[in-house]
Amino acid sequence: MTQKSAIREITGTTLASLTPADVAGDRPVVWRNLANDWPVIQQARESDADFIATLCSYDAGLPITLYRADASADGRIFYNDDMTGFNFSPEHASFAEFTAQLLNPKEANDTLYMGSTMLSRWFPAFSQANPLPLASLHPLVSLWVGNQSHVAAHFDFPDNLAIVIAGRRRFTLFPPEQVSNLYIGPLEFTPAGQPISLVDARNPDFTRFPRYKTALEHAITVELEPGDALYIPSMWWHQVESLAPVNGLVNFWWRSTPHFLGNPFDALRHCLLSVGQLPAHQRLAWQAMFEHFVFNRADDTFAHIPEHNRGAVGEIDETTARRLRADLLNKFNR
Repeated sequence: MTQKSAIREITGTTLASLTPADVAGDRPVVWRNLANDWPVIQQARESDADFIATLCSYDAGLPITLYRADASADGRIFYNDDMTGFNFSPEHASFAEFTAQLLNPKEANDTLYMGSTMLSRWFPAFSQANPLPLASLHPLVSLWVGNQSHVAAHFDFPDNLAIVIAGRRRFTLFPPEQVSNLYIGPLEFTPAGQPISLVDARNPDFTRFPRYKTALEHAITVELEPGDALYIPSMWWHQVESLAPVNGLVNFWWRSTPHFLGNPFDALRHCLLSVGQLPAHQRLAWQAMFEHFVFNRADDTFAHIPEHNRGAVGEIDETTARRLRADLLNKFNR
């Protein structure tokens, strides 16, 4: 492992002993050999062909979406040169067809990548053979398979536990406060749904992106092999390099608040709409409002308001959330 900042590493833990408290912090954690007991990982250690055959045995037979980029992309999943589109194209195939291409040396110059694909729907037999942890968190569990590729730094709102099941992956992680130094691209027009850094991390242009040097001073870089796991806290930026000819990963996403409270990214976009274009002095005024009502709130911030009259500043249950959402939708549609 190479690193610019320290990361906690744990050995001797098994998936069966992993608890929600282990994955509830605000710093990344690595568990070495966490999932060694999974048969799929044991097969991956035998050969790429054995690994693929094991995955195919779990396949429900539904078409999957894969992404292909030619040799000019050099494995980078990104925009095209003028950012009018992307340097890859989606294709639909059976998982068997995709993996046959993955193992075919004639396809070696193309980047082949199957992104987040839900185990429960596409590979329901996986969890029977390889018991999944953290059931009490009700995570969304996904499978990722491909050859050598590089995915730019991006964030996820949910917490994330990533387990390498084949090949080798290098993660570079940046704390949330480094967002201003990562040169984030468009919020809506994105390669895979999340905004990404426009810096080519393997060959950074410090003339164009000088603040990226500061981001690197705070970065954590770690390499994972089959059986290793990485906890990525909510909102930590992470770039991912798949380093072997065949790579596989299973990841778990979950959130620490109920789904009915919505996604803060939606609030960010609404804030850009309603606040982002205001004069500077008004934006500062609204910054003070957000600091008071949202970011610096404490248990006693609203104690002066009778509990039954606190509304949105009080405890929000599902009924209150529905009422707030309906009121907002009504205002949006005016």
